[in-house]
Amino acid sequence: MARWRVGVDSGGTFTDVCLFDEEAGRVEVWKVSSTPDDPSRGIAQGVEEGMRRVEPDAAQPGSPVAYFGHGTTVATNALIQHRGVKTGLVTTDGFRDLLEIGRQKRPDLYDMQADKPPTLVSRDLRHEVPERVRHDGRIDLALDEDRMRAAAKALKQAGVKAIAVSFLYGFIRPEHEKRAVEILRAEMPDVFISAGHEIAPEFREFERLSTVVLNAYLGPVMRNYIERLTPRLRDLGMTATPHLTQSNGGVIGFGTAAEMPVRAVLSGPSTGVVGAQAIGAVAGFEDLITFDMGGTSTDVALLNGGACKLTSEAIVHGYPIKAPMLDIHTVGAGGGSIAHIDAGGLLKVGPRSAGADPGPVCYGRGNAEPATTDANVVLQTLNPHYLLAGRMKVDQGLAKDAIGRLAAQLGLGLMETAQGIISVVTANMARAIRVISVQRGYDPRDYTLMAFGGAGPLHAARLARELDMKRVLVPPYPGILCAMGLLLTDLRADFAATKLLPATAGSVGEVAAAFDGLAKRATEWFAHEEIAAGDRHLSRTADMRYAGQNYELAVPLPDGPVCAATIATLAEGFAESHKQRYGFVAEGEPVQLVTLRLEATGRVKKAELKSYPEAGPDAAGAIIGERDVWFPEAGAFVATPIYAREALKPGNTFTGPAIVEQMDTTTVVLPRMTARVDAYLNLILEVAA
Repeated sequence: MARWRVGVDSGGTFTDVCLFDEEAGRVEVWKVSSTPDDPSRGIAQGVEEGMRRVEPDAAQPGSPVAYFGHGTTVATNALIQHRGVKTGLVTTDGFRDLLEIGRQKRPDLYDMQADKPPTLVSRDLRHEVPERVRHDGRIDLALDEDRMRAAAKALKQAGVKAIAVSFLYGFIRPEHEKRAVEILRAEMPDVFISAGHEIAPEFREFERLSTVVLNAYLGPVMRNYIERLTPRLRDLGMTATPHLTQSNGGVIGFGTAAEMPVRAVLSGPSTGVVGAQAIGAVAGFEDLITFDMGGTSTDVALLNGGACKLTSEAIVHGYPIKAPMLDIHTVGAGGGSIAHIDAGGLLKVGPRSAGADPGPVCYGRGNAEPATTDANVVLQTLNPHYLLAGRMKVDQGLAKDAIGRLAAQLGLGLMETAQGIISVVTANMARAIRVISVQRGYDPRDYTLMAFGGAGPLHAARLARELDMKRVLVPPYPGILCAMGLLLTDLRADFAATKLLPATAGSVGEVAAAFDGLAKRATEWFAHEEIAAGDRHLSRTADMRYAGQNYELAVPLPDGPVCAATIATLAEGFAESHKQRYGFVAEGEPVQLVTLRLEATGRVKKAELKSYPEAGPDAAGAIIGERDVWFPEAGAFVATPIYAREALKPGNTFTGPAIVEQMDTTTVVLPRMTARVDAYLNLILEVAA
C-alpha cells in the first residue's frame, strides 16, 4: 500500500484536496463543497472521498496518510464577519483608549462617510493597571497587583472568553506582562489569554496592541475548530501529525496554531504562493505575479527572482497585524462575487459574495443575485450544464434570468451585461496587481502571470491583456494549487527583537548579542518540532530606516559572525532597497537598525514535480467537443474547440480561441493567443506575434 502526503485547503466555497504518493510520485486531486457551518466536516469529507479513490482497499481512509498539511480561512472569516469571542483587555494605566484612537493616518482622507472597523473590545472591558517600564528597560512603577486582581475579577464577572494583555514596553521587559498573566490564570483558568511579549514582541504600541487583541479575539474560535477537526481526522484512522499553514508560507503544529491564530489569517493564500514558487522554478519562470482567484476573493503576490517578500506588518480587513506574512494583497473579487447597481446607477461586482451556500444563481439553491460565475455560465466560457467534471449541475436558465433583470435596469443587452460583469471584475483584479507591482517600482510587463485557484485560469488571459502582460502560466492542477503548496513547504518559525540602533560599527556588539538570543529561541523551537540537525536552516534580516522615518525596509543579513563589515553591507542593502521602493537615496542621512529578525526553517520531505517526455505539437487528440462562446472581440458567439486538460501532452500547441476544461478549473485562451504544454504539464499562454 502506498504512503500518501495529503494537503487540504479549506476555502469559503470549495475544499481542495491534493494527494501525493511518496513512492510513485503520483499526484491526485479532489474537490468538495465547503461546509461553512463547520469547516472540519468538509475537510473530513474531502480527505475520506479523496483517499477512497486512490486507496479503495485501505481498511480506514486515513491509515496510509504519512503527512497531513492544512490551510484554512477560519481565522480570516471570523475576522471578516466579526464572529470572534467576547474579549477583555488589560493595559498600562492611561492607554485603554489606544485601541480605538489608533494612528493619526487615515486610509480615506477625503471620505466623510468612511466607516472604521468595529473596535473588538468594548470600552467597559478595557481595564487599566498602574505599571510603567521605560524605553530602556528601567522600571519606573512596579505592577500594582491589587489593581490587577481587581481587573481580573471584573473581567470574570463580565463573562469574557478571552483576554489580551499588552503593556506599553512589555516587549523590552516582559516581567509585568508575565505576572499579569499569572494572576489572570489563577482567577480564570479556562479563559484564553494572549500576552503582547509572546505574540508581537516589537515596538509600535498600537500595532502590537491590535495584534494581541486580534489573537485573543480569534483564539477560542481557532481552538474550537482544531478541537473539532482533530477527532474527525482520528476517526478516519489518521496517525500522522497534522500541520496548519501560517501566513508566512510555513507550517506549524495544531497546538501552536491554536495559541497563535493571528499568524494564520492568511493561511490559505500563503501556500498558493509557495506552490507557485516551486512550479515557477522548475518551469524556468522566476519573476512571477501570482493570481489566485477563488470563490470569494482574489489574492495576488509578486515573486522577484523566485521569492515572495515577507512583510512584518499588514492591515487585514481594517486591523493592523504585526506578524510575519508573505506580501499578499487581497480584493473581494471571486467567482461568487455578487453583481449589483450602486446608488449612482453604475455596475459593481463584490465584495459581497454568494459563497458556497447558497452560491451563484446557477447553483439553484435560492440565490437571486447574479455572481461572476453566472456571467461566465451565460457567456459559456464555463460549461453551461455542469462543473467539477459533471459532479455539480448548473442551471444556465436561472443565470440568464438573473443577469437579464440586471440588464433591464442598466438598459443593456443580456450578453453585454454578462461581459460587463467580467470587465468590472477584471478591472478590480488589475487594480490589485498594480498595488503590488507598479506602486512598488515593478513593471508587470516584465513578469509572467501565474493563474490558479478555481477561477484564476478562467480570467487570466483577460487580466494579462488588461495589464499588457505577454505570458500566462497555468499549472497542471490550478484549482488545488493552495492544497498542493502544503506538500511543497517546510516547517517555519519567525523570531524578532526590536533594537533601535545606529547602522554603524559601534552597534556590532548589541546586534550580535540580539541575534545570539534569537538563535537560542530558534534552537529550542527546532528541538520542540524534532527537526534533525541537518534539516535546520536559519536566515537573518534587519528592518532599517532613515532616522525619523515612520516605515522600515527589510534588508537581508549576510551569513557569518556579525562584524563591522556586516553593518556596512546592511547599509548598502538598505540604500538599494530604498531606491527600488521610493526612487531615491538620502545621501548623508543617518540610518537606523530597528528590528532584527531570524527565520528558522525545518526542512521536511516534500512532493516532487515530475517532468514528462515530449509528445509533439499536435493537440488534436485532446479536443473533446465544441461549443459557442461569447467573445467581445467578435461581438458574437464563436464556435470554440474544447480541450481536455488531462489529454494534453508536453509539446502540444494550439491557438485561441479555445477552452481547456478539467475537474478543478477552466482555462480561456483568447483569440490571437497561443498555448503550449511544457515538460511539467504547465499550460503556457502567450500573445501571438
